[in-house]
Amino acid sequence: MPKEKFKTSIGGQALIEGVMMKGPDKTAMAIRLPDGTIDTEAWEEKPKKWYHKTPFLRGSIVFVSSMISGYKCLMKSAEKAGFDEVEEPSAFEKKLEEKLGDKFMAVIMGIAGVLAVGIAVSLFMVLPSYIVKWVEYLVNLGLFRTLFEGLIRIAILVAYMALTSKMKDIRRVYEYHGAEHKTISCYEAGGELTPESAKAYTRFHPRCGTSFILISLVVSIIVSSFISWDVVWLRVVIKLLLLPVTIGIAYELIRLAGRYNNIVTRIISAPGMWLQRITTKEPDASQLEVAITSFMAAKPSMEGSDQY
Repeated sequence: MPKEKFKTSIGGQALIEGVMMKGPDKTAMAIRLPDGTIDTEAWEEKPKKWYHKTPFLRGSIVFVSSMISGYKCLMKSAEKAGFDEVEEPSAFEKKLEEKLGDKFMAVIMGIAGVLAVGIAVSLFMVLPSYIVKWVEYLVNLGLFRTLFEGLIRIAILVAYMALTSKMKDIRRVYEYHGAEHKTISCYEAGGELTPESAKAYTRFHPRCGTSFILISLVVSIIVSSFISWDVVWLRVVIKLLLLPVTIGIAYELIRLAGRYNNIVTRIISAPGMWLQRITTKEPDASQLEVAITSFMAAKPSMEGSDQY
């Protein structure tokens, strides 16, 4: 497999039966429809503001905007792939749709988003802090309390990803995740962007959402070490307020890992690359075709403008 010749700023996200790719000036998503054809949609990105370019500040801005756009694409991909036609809407859903009309999906997405954030905060902030407090009744952890709490968070993350990878539908998403990475790796090596060519490339990539999450957890261990353990609920609130700091640092580290290839960036990338063995699976030719279609639609017209 040829080594990479350059680094690209183009990144993506696996969807339901598809892939979203984000380039420097436009974003595209390609979805495999139930009839076997590929539906492609592309749109121009808004010009970047000063806060998109300010180190540490840009991390939280990009993270929130990526979460919103990624969630919208995920919901749209499920609709296009026919997932919303599997079950008949309940009487409550029908009544709600009648009352809300065109705002129905926006409200549902909002509720789902709030629930997702609530579950994430409970699992990765509240629960680990209280587990440490309970363990402290049995064993005095002393200075290792924050480290133990961080390890619990990482264990929950790995267990969650491992369990979801056993689900048929989620495994399909992880296969598209692998297709996304293989496509980008093939492009960065100057390979021919065909399913046959892309299949030979690695499904692990340093600039990945999985790596970002893990780096964020590691950074949070360091940040949390400066927060008092006297009152657990107050500790959780302070950690929430310091999330922009954690995300800002993690974002700069993931940018470095995606931009450069040296001993330092390889060390930063290593844990996330290991975790990608769970969140990426080997794709088939049809999935690679979808990823390549999305990539080509997001690729800038000016040659080299996406390269670092």
